[in-house]
Amino acid sequence: MNHAVSILVLAVAAFVLPLVASRLRLPAVVLEILFGILAGPALLGLLHETETMESMAELGFLLLMFLSGFEIDFRKLERGGAGQIMTGMSIFLLTLLFAWKAGEMLGHGPFVTMVLATTSVGLVVPTLRNTGRSSTPLGQAILIAALLTDFLTLIAATLFAMVRESGMGWNLMGFPVLFVAIVIVLLVLKRLAWWFPDKFERLFDPEDPEEMGIRTCLFLMFIFVGLSWALNVEAILGSFMAGTAFAWVFRHRGQLEQKLKGFSYGFLIPIFFISVGVRFDVGALTRPGVLTGALLLIVAATLVKIGASSVLLLVGFNARQVLSAGVLLSARLSLVIAVAEMGVRLNLLSRELEAQVVMLAIVTSVLAPTIFRALAPPMGQQAQGHGQAQTAS
Repeated sequence: MNHAVSILVLAVAAFVLPLVASRLRLPAVVLEILFGILAGPALLGLLHETETMESMAELGFLLLMFLSGFEIDFRKLERGGAGQIMTGMSIFLLTLLFAWKAGEMLGHGPFVTMVLATTSVGLVVPTLRNTGRSSTPLGQAILIAALLTDFLTLIAATLFAMVRESGMGWNLMGFPVLFVAIVIVLLVLKRLAWWFPDKFERLFDPEDPEEMGIRTCLFLMFIFVGLSWALNVEAILGSFMAGTAFAWVFRHRGQLEQKLKGFSYGFLIPIFFISVGVRFDVGALTRPGVLTGALLLIVAATLVKIGASSVLLLVGFNARQVLSAGVLLSARLSLVIAVAEMGVRLNLLSRELEAQVVMLAIVTSVLAPTIFRALAPPMGQQAQGHGQAQTAS
């Protein structure tokens, strides 16, 4: 009976929650996590961790990671040029340094460095677009920093987890082998697309009845996930790199991106986030120091990004622009939860700390875009800045 109820509740929630979220002007993910907490065993008891739910949530998780790589816009990275990429890399490296120091001051283990280093391209892009700042110097600097951080943090977290789980040794050879396989697939795909452009055009045909574009994406994802399992590498990295490989080869994806997002975000990815809420340890909130720890984690996560964004002062942006960039980059959602899930599975994070990370995601995903809109300078001031920033616009 619980199994039937869970499926019905999941179906209704996946349909209704995005509608409610749009009315409240909140990210749908936030409501999905909160709904999972409310409907989970700790409160209403409508949802439980059934085998079916876990399987769908796992598939949703892999699709989420695939889309995280799939959404990387290599055209923007290339247009930014070496200067903006170096600036973005500097922000990422400073983020790691400050995150490590903040985690140490809070008394957490080193894996918290990866948690605090994350950002959310999925929140940065729509916020920049909605405020009309996507193509401005500040918007481009923020976007490139977010893209590099998403990409490099997941790789760093996976490497850290592998070393922590199995130590230094031959087991780490799976990592370079996976990357060699990815490079081979990239070269083969690029060559085939060059030789048979007409065949590959079908992948992006909105009227294709066989949906070969969707099938190809899922084929790549499962190939890399299976290879990751075989090489003892985290499956989410394989899924993420599959999406990245596709995005690198096919820069113009047309309606395929919307169709794939519709397929994934329409049901399976919401189930993953609802399952995060179902597993949320509500009892942890009553334990001494947990809420205070969550507040300190949120403050630290924000200060880490603001501090790292100070690099932008060196390339001509003013203090207000730097502050607004740091605030927007502090928004965390999908990736921070993925990294926390990895940490709990490998016993690198406690359930209490995972609960604090979920609270961090909820609070920053709601507040950071709102504060950015208030802090970001008027559009007329965007043109004032360093020559490098002006060139990037």
